[in-house]
Amino acid sequence: MKFFFPDSQDMISPTYDFRHDEYSPLRVRQRDDLYAHEALDQAPYQGLLVSKSIIDGSITGAGKYSEAQRGRLYRLGVRRYFRLPDTIETLGDNGAFNYVQERVPPVTAVQTLDFYEECGFDAGVSVDHVILGYNADAGPEGVDADWSERRLLTLRLAEEFITLASDRVSHVSPVGAAQGWSPASYADSVQQLQGMGYQRIALGGMVPLKTRQILSCLQAIEPIRAATTELHLLGVTRIDSIDTFAEFGVTSFDSTSAFRQSFMDDRRNYHTLAGDYVAIRIPQVEGNPVLKRNILAGRVSQKEAVAAERDCLLKARGYDAGKDSAESVLDALKNYEKVTASRKTYIDEYQRTLEDAPWKRCGCRICAREGIEVAIFRGAERNKRRGFHNLDILAKRLQQRRGIGIEERTFCG
Repeated sequence: MKFFFPDSQDMISPTYDFRHDEYSPLRVRQRDDLYAHEALDQAPYQGLLVSKSIIDGSITGAGKYSEAQRGRLYRLGVRRYFRLPDTIETLGDNGAFNYVQERVPPVTAVQTLDFYEECGFDAGVSVDHVILGYNADAGPEGVDADWSERRLLTLRLAEEFITLASDRVSHVSPVGAAQGWSPASYADSVQQLQGMGYQRIALGGMVPLKTRQILSCLQAIEPIRAATTELHLLGVTRIDSIDTFAEFGVTSFDSTSAFRQSFMDDRRNYHTLAGDYVAIRIPQVEGNPVLKRNILAGRVSQKEAVAAERDCLLKARGYDAGKDSAESVLDALKNYEKVTASRKTYIDEYQRTLEDAPWKRCGCRICAREGIEVAIFRGAERNKRRGFHNLDILAKRLQQRRGIGIEERTFCG
């Protein structure tokens, strides 16, 4: 089972100064910052997925790449741009969720293959149009007209894409996109894609589905799936069901879930094999929009907030160095919540995080170097480091399920 990490220009600066919360004046982001496969001892993923809409933008707006970054990617190619080792596969797609509200995709099969070839991708997914709905009992016909139109359009574009790739003798391996709204409709899409010649098929639109619904679709696909057909789950992790997915021909998946939980989840921010922990929230007084509004409105004293913020950081670092107790850190955090008029309290969860100090037992390069900073919820540099750590834990979980010994890879623990 291969894990592909979707790119969104996520990097960390190795020279970031946590004490003063500032970057080096000599830093050049594209040259000096590190991707996850560079920041960790070993790459936590086997593939990198890059979406055309992230780079080129779509009808809804610009992508996440600046013009300079976009030009550099096209000039260098995806492998040199991301400084990828040979062991990491590159997969391109269109980022269909970025144009899901449009009547038809804003790109053609020709434009899509041009993009994959110019950037030097190993494989690329045909153009698809996401179906926003699920009806387990519905067959491949007789449903909402928009759903049916999107599925048929996706299949038509897939046929154009593989024909074009064949005519060009393209170096890009074609991956057919399958859309559906039920087990029967997904199975029909897969069957038609196989008939076109696809041996690798990406199942799209499954992100909102429950695990049992995904399994129902895979079960319906299994009887018609050719022995040589490999399935990819777009945007789906479900680590606890990976073994079952594999039984139905799933050989790869992509997801940002483990990374994004580091700063998007309310509680599960720092992952370990034994369980997840809440990160210690010490928001920047000058960088937190809610806090700044409360200060401007006179609800929070800026002087008191700055003093409480500094006290929290001082005590947290003191605890990590063995100079302060967990109780002193918790007292400082309680005071910061009070001073900043926080609507939520995480004190009980903070106590568990501090007492267990999981970063001290972690063997990864990031935790070993940064210590408690990785467990502090504060700004992109700390949060992304924690996200990279989470990716390494995901890699370890996958390796364990494959039965590969711990000594064969360096992991967080």
